[in-house]
Amino acid sequence: MDAAFSTIAEADIDKHIPVAQGLITRFSQIVTGRAQSNTELAGTRRRFVSTVSTGQARSTNQVEFANTVSAIADDDAMLPPDLHGLIWKARRGVAVALAVADMFAERTGLDAMTRKNVAGELSGQDADAFRAQLESAAYVAAFTACAYLLQKLPEEGEPASDVEEVDFLFDTPQDALKGLIAALDAAVAQATDGKAATARMREAARLALDALLVRRSRFGALAAFETVHLRLESDGFELNGFDVAPGTKRSKLVMQFKQPDEIIGNHIAKYQSIKLAKMLMAYDFERQLNPFVDLGGFLFTFIGDGAPGTGKTILIQMVAGMINDFCEVAGYGFSYENFGVDQISSYQGKSGQNCKEFINSVMNPKTIGFGTIDDIDQIAAKRSDDRASAGQQEVTAVLMESFAGAKTVVRGNCSFGMFSNHPENVDDALRQRAGARWLVDGPQTQDDYIDIFALLAGKNHEIPLGDHDLFEAQAIQKAVSQAYETLSKPQEEGLLAVYERFLDEIGEPKTLADIGSYLHRIKLAEPRFTGRAIKNITDAIKMRAMDIELPDEWFEKPEVFMHNSYDEKRNMIAELRSPFTMDMVMQEINRYADSEFRYSDQSDDAAVEDIIRRERQRERAVGEIGRMKDEGRW
Repeated sequence: MDAAFSTIAEADIDKHIPVAQGLITRFSQIVTGRAQSNTELAGTRRRFVSTVSTGQARSTNQVEFANTVSAIADDDAMLPPDLHGLIWKARRGVAVALAVADMFAERTGLDAMTRKNVAGELSGQDADAFRAQLESAAYVAAFTACAYLLQKLPEEGEPASDVEEVDFLFDTPQDALKGLIAALDAAVAQATDGKAATARMREAARLALDALLVRRSRFGALAAFETVHLRLESDGFELNGFDVAPGTKRSKLVMQFKQPDEIIGNHIAKYQSIKLAKMLMAYDFERQLNPFVDLGGFLFTFIGDGAPGTGKTILIQMVAGMINDFCEVAGYGFSYENFGVDQISSYQGKSGQNCKEFINSVMNPKTIGFGTIDDIDQIAAKRSDDRASAGQQEVTAVLMESFAGAKTVVRGNCSFGMFSNHPENVDDALRQRAGARWLVDGPQTQDDYIDIFALLAGKNHEIPLGDHDLFEAQAIQKAVSQAYETLSKPQEEGLLAVYERFLDEIGEPKTLADIGSYLHRIKLAEPRFTGRAIKNITDAIKMRAMDIELPDEWFEKPEVFMHNSYDEKRNMIAELRSPFTMDMVMQEINRYADSEFRYSDQSDDAAVEDIIRRERQRERAVGEIGRMKDEGRW
């Protein structure tokens, strides 16, 4: 199979419905060493477990999955929707799996080998190859069914801890699927209601998928499935090789979290990071919308730039740590993903698929998400860079479409951060899709350097502090206020010249027309200052209007704020906001425009250095050629 999109046809699924119906209705399974009886103990759903060893015994197990699910609602002749959905999804998953196994057989030649085997024409090495191919097809069928169930079953409640692993038999696709259905049957048999049955069935599918991934190396004919990309449009089901299906159980986030008081300097970036973490927790899962998106000021994308060692990594650790802590209090799922260079593939189309999976995982509306792309300049290439790999170009295209494309929907449950030491190397259009610019410049003042040394040195010494108020310069409100005041006047020389000419000719801005005139002058000096830049600035201004400090008490107990209805949360937030001022407008214009001029200057400096380096090489080459001519070697 190639890496191109392939559609699973409904007709191919329909022809397997009778077999799938038979598997979920009733089949016999031969098991080895089964100590559990088929007979339930009176008055319970538990079965008798013998204390006698039966390791070598073989028995037949009758599996009736549909009846097992139906028995959960034994007091009602009509199945409720959630239980009926479990039966339907199991049958659908089996039918889809058999259809995919058929596609695998066609692409690998297994179907032709099957016809020869039926005619008795296979023997020796051909028979061994046929057996290996058939086992691989069984593996593909089981993997597909597990992936389907994990994508289609809702993730509700805590997963069960007593679900048993699957006993797979890979003789044929149907045998492999029998093992999966038997495991689902055993898991659901212990459920008391539809919610528990869903959680147990999902956990059984997850354990089955884990078991399959462990066994993957045992099957030698799976190479044809590595780069497959299948899609079932009607169900929204996608299959990307052996990538773990979206929605599978995620392990607990393991990261060296940082607290805000462990970050010295970077006052505006740190302040907006704290606001972002609290802002995400206002998301309403029922409405699937965040009041900050409705009221304005939600930070969907941002880019942080600064020299190496200025604190970009610990800023990521701080944001992820705060969101993770808030989600644990509220009982929400939290998805943190980082897209790195290891996900750039040499296979055509695979890098784009990996990036899209990263985007979809973070944007899952059923969880709170935070996605980061560290060293974005190495991962996403400029479209004009002919030295960039095809994978880097694919990633650039996916990020541009996902961050501000025609189908982009901002719900307010997630945010994406791009970080770079060289943002001037990022494609202009992609960089402008970052709604906010965070200058991560690290410690700046003398107080900052005293504070950071005292923090990192620890307490294993008796050296006196001296004449200094430790960490007073890091008081967030005071530090941010001072940092914003510096933005009333541009910091970059190019923008400062535009600003001073504007003041000389027009004076201090007082009207919207004055602001528009200033923006137009910036456009004339920096052509990349486009309409998208204006949108990003107005979004930042709205965010400043929402520059409210959500009380910490709102996040200590979920019922105070996080578990309120959407309208209640919206009203609580709206009461705290205030109108923006001219000072805020000018500060945000200067902050954003400063970044564009800074990127241009850095790009120009890099180009100049490259020209100088080439000229030096040329002069050296001319000298070497002259010496070679003198020596008769040229």
